[in-house]
Amino acid sequence: MNDSRMESENRSQPDTGEQPLITSVLVANRGEIARRVFVTCRALGLATVAVHSDPDTDAPHTREADAAVRLPGSAPADTYLRGDLVVRAALAAGADAVHPGYGFLSENADFARAVRDAGLVWIGPPPEAVEAMASKTRAKRLMADAGVPLLAPLDPGAVPPDAFPVLVKAASGGGGRGMRVVREPAALAGQIEAARAEAAAAFGDGEVFVEPYVERGRHVEVQILADAHGEVWALGTRDCSLQRRHQKVIEEAPAPGLDAALRGTLRDAAVAAARAVGYTGAGTVEFLVTGGGPAEQRPYFLEMNTRLQVEHPVTECVHGLDLVAWQLRIAEGEPLPPGGPPAARGHAVEARLYAEDPAHDWRPQTGVLRLLEVPGAGGVPGAGPGSGVRVDAGVESGSEIGAHYDPMLAKVVAWAPTRGAAVRLLAHTLERARIHGPATNRELLVASLRHPDFVSARLDTGFYDRNLAQLTKPPAGADTSRAHALLAAALADAVRRQPPPGAAGGAPRPAVAARVGGWRNLASGPQLRRYADRGTGDGSASGPGEGTVHEVRYVWRRGRPDVLPGDHPGVRVAEVREDAVVLESDGVRRTWEVAAYGDGSEVYAGPYAFTALPRLPEPETAREPGSLLAQMPGTVVRIADGVEAGAEVRAGQPLLWLEAMKMEHQVTAPADGRVTALPVEVGGQVEVGTVLAVVN
Repeated sequence: MNDSRMESENRSQPDTGEQPLITSVLVANRGEIARRVFVTCRALGLATVAVHSDPDTDAPHTREADAAVRLPGSAPADTYLRGDLVVRAALAAGADAVHPGYGFLSENADFARAVRDAGLVWIGPPPEAVEAMASKTRAKRLMADAGVPLLAPLDPGAVPPDAFPVLVKAASGGGGRGMRVVREPAALAGQIEAARAEAAAAFGDGEVFVEPYVERGRHVEVQILADAHGEVWALGTRDCSLQRRHQKVIEEAPAPGLDAALRGTLRDAAVAAARAVGYTGAGTVEFLVTGGGPAEQRPYFLEMNTRLQVEHPVTECVHGLDLVAWQLRIAEGEPLPPGGPPAARGHAVEARLYAEDPAHDWRPQTGVLRLLEVPGAGGVPGAGPGSGVRVDAGVESGSEIGAHYDPMLAKVVAWAPTRGAAVRLLAHTLERARIHGPATNRELLVASLRHPDFVSARLDTGFYDRNLAQLTKPPAGADTSRAHALLAAALADAVRRQPPPGAAGGAPRPAVAARVGGWRNLASGPQLRRYADRGTGDGSASGPGEGTVHEVRYVWRRGRPDVLPGDHPGVRVAEVREDAVVLESDGVRRTWEVAAYGDGSEVYAGPYAFTALPRLPEPETAREPGSLLAQMPGTVVRIADGVEAGAEVRAGQPLLWLEAMKMEHQVTAPADGRVTALPVEVGGQVEVGTVLAVVN
């Protein structure tokens, strides 16, 4: 498709009859999706306007826009969720259209109306369609009338024992918030109340419903594109079954393993859903597909997302379309071309790179992203089949990863002629990426893509429930690999600290090969460096763990640092630079890229991250025994009923919940005992290391 500047003649907003010409677009969002929309806007010759909270003042999306408007504050409720401020920003900056992105206000019918009432073009479906699908319970009633297949709902107050397991689900919102799988009747009431509380806090609506939970079901969705002239395209299928906490991690298009009849049923149901609500623009109809062979597979409507999906790039790659460009065209009234959508070619797989620790309850991570380099990235929206590797990122090297927003750093997408080739390319690309900063799920993604079930397309939403422990185990040879990384870090540090000949005391040495002669020797005896693990380095729960201290010895020999005899049998130092060390082990050479930041204490060697420690350990601050410390910055959103100073608690009993990066994290009692202190309160902000409670 030609993605040149859109013609403005004979186009109209469906509800006004006018002919809007879009010249400047405000994106009512942040991060990756704001940058993604800006890419298309620039290609089409449209001016761009960003909005930003205070933490996002210097964020990439803020700097890349032609104009930016501050939304004072930090929390989403005070900034990106303030529709009145966003509309005011669009008017102040001279924008004539608003693109909502995804999340935040993207599925808020009142916001869509406010945009239109202000005389701006709304780049999305009609507010009535958004409203119709905003409540999942209302949407299911509409879909039943349209003949779309559904799971029969259950009465929350009278679920029969043989109906378990069941799924408790928030009627509003998405992203896995307010969702609980309940397997025992005795737990249902408590889980319904917990889901209501979480949904009310997240979406301002505590309504939940109960339906059967399908074991080993697949999450399959259909991308739709509809114009204002009655044409609806179903752009193939996507599989989004690999999820953590009901949030997607790996997605692909087309969904593998579906026969032609099922694909036809999904396509027809998605088109019927769109027509039932008078939909226009880009949207997604999501289905749960029961497991088993083709004869046993049945689709059931889950929900309709009245916006662009996070995973839209895989559809763009296989169909050769820029979906954002078509959102803009449709908003200007342009019809879809006759003849239907372009056929799918090849296969695309997307992995979401998160700043999180999968081995420790998917704990979000914060800090400075020192480096983000993905090899081979070059695909662009609408480039079509053959574009190889594409990266849509909300951050860049040097970005600060805070606790206010979702921990996704980037989406890495690979396209190839076949599914196997696309999966292999994506795994290899992620493996070679250089990511320095907070811990990420990169190693988990690589292991997932290479897992036999994924390779064979045996997919379902319970993948991580069954396989997480295995996927986060250290790979074979991890101890040896880490030892070599530590040696490389120590040798590179020695070069970095050694001044060149004639330099006055300790001037930093430029990066040169250590084998070059002419250096003066330091002390001939063994030298010692101490390092602490910054996380496990391989994302595993059974690795050495964060804070584990390692000691590395080396010796200066012939003007360069070298391995101490006996410490690393079979290892020879082939070359040393301050940014790379080449080690030969049993005849095999490997280059370890080494980087140090700040004062040199933050060190990366290959995929491993360490903290360089002083020779003598620093004294630790004493804490009261039984102190439960915050493992991440966040907000205390709930304290369990009856939990207060003096209360008796049991091991594993929930004490309170922290919200960080759009996820809730439960803090439980580590053992039976009494709460002797509870120094936090609901709504309070905490930092890493804050004492949340003391149980003795």
